[in-house]
Amino acid sequence: MTSPIVELDGVARSFGAVQALAGVDLAVDAGTCLGLVGHNGAGKSTLMQVLAGTLAPDRGRIGVAGEDLTRGYDVVTAQRHGIRCVFQELSLCPNLTVAENARVLHPSIRGRAWRRRAGELVGAVLDQIFPRHGIAADAVVGDLSIARRQMVEIARAFSVTDVPVRLVILDEPTSSLDALVAEQLLAFVRRFVAEGGSTILISHLLGEILETADRVVVMRDGLVVESRPAGDFSRESLVAAMGSVAEAASDRAAGFVSRRQGEPACRARPVGQGAGEGPELLAHPGEVVGLAGLAGHGQTDMLVALFEELGPRRSALVAGDRQTDGIFPLWSIAANISVGSLRDMVRGLLIERGAETELADEWRRRIGIRTPDMKDNILSLSGGNQQKALFARALGSTARIVLMDDPMRGVDVGTKQEVYAIIRAEAAKGRTFVWYTTEMDELAHCDHVYVFRDGRITAELAADALTEEKVLHASFADEAA
Repeated sequence: MTSPIVELDGVARSFGAVQALAGVDLAVDAGTCLGLVGHNGAGKSTLMQVLAGTLAPDRGRIGVAGEDLTRGYDVVTAQRHGIRCVFQELSLCPNLTVAENARVLHPSIRGRAWRRRAGELVGAVLDQIFPRHGIAADAVVGDLSIARRQMVEIARAFSVTDVPVRLVILDEPTSSLDALVAEQLLAFVRRFVAEGGSTILISHLLGEILETADRVVVMRDGLVVESRPAGDFSRESLVAAMGSVAEAASDRAAGFVSRRQGEPACRARPVGQGAGEGPELLAHPGEVVGLAGLAGHGQTDMLVALFEELGPRRSALVAGDRQTDGIFPLWSIAANISVGSLRDMVRGLLIERGAETELADEWRRRIGIRTPDMKDNILSLSGGNQQKALFARALGSTARIVLMDDPMRGVDVGTKQEVYAIIRAEAAKGRTFVWYTTEMDELAHCDHVYVFRDGRITAELAADALTEEKVLHASFADEAA
């Protein structure tokens, strides 16, 4: 009988008072895609950091291809045995080019013209996974969009020099990709597995898990609570195993009522669309307006332009790229949440004592931020819980217009449902939301949707006329159409 590619036995890890892993057993066979799901803070990313060698376990055994590698297991050991990881928080060096970042992972590329060889290596894999990607090998990573950075990170992980790739860990790999590019990746993953490779796929998009994985493992509170063939799960049973209740999109859509009355709360034209050309975006009080279309076609540019025009008193922005545009990494969780509301906490010349703590604790309860202490640094949180803090910052402010740039990246299904409910409740009180999302299912929460292509609005759809077919058609329609 062939040994599994990876075996983790009784792996445990704590961070202070928080037990992230409580003794996890996990095995991955060759030629298998294992889907790993669970709420934010369930321990998924911590477990993958242990497997990738970036985090040492407090106890437990790590075996690779039948060999016990627990003692001294680190990143170098993992990579020497063909284990790669695409982290949710990207590990690329932003000041280096695409080719130079490839060289970081592949030290065997050396000598004269190493940049050319490194660029050709990663470029060939980009071509294989993401045809027509448009990413140059000499492009500085920090100048790329988050979606293209994600694509480079993925291509780098699957590239091969002197060591074969045996297992690739994909931690929320499609979180910043649009539907078309995400499908390109998942199709490649299926081919990679069919040829004998192995992957661990972590995703909060349960459809991706059920369509791609051979086996699904569910984690909750630092433990594995379910492990079954993917075919044994439906979306509803998978959500139930995670400890949530599924909500039908048709039931939500049936309750939507048009709020297009009176003067709009804000209006704008896409940055790439001249005055008088094409439809204008309108968002009325109490309305949730969706921005759709392929990633990088002007949605984020419009949100940034709106935020600059409206100012921080009238608007709040939930950034999609939390590491670059969202969190203050040296600050506490509480400070990151309260920074958008400081003006409202001032009494005389000073900030009111306890106001920051009170606001942070309120949103910790409302949105379920998993932490023992809101005074801890923001980086002590998982990626999904960091995103919750950004939601709390925006929703806890007095801004009447909330702009959201693909904000559900890396957020679990249970939290999504809670945030959707908060958005609807706030909209019912007259607050306006302008929401860019790469997830088709999330458009069902919007009252009105604008589809973008090449920096222009190509379609506007009311909730009762919204279909996936119409959105896709407008996303790919010729400019003259």
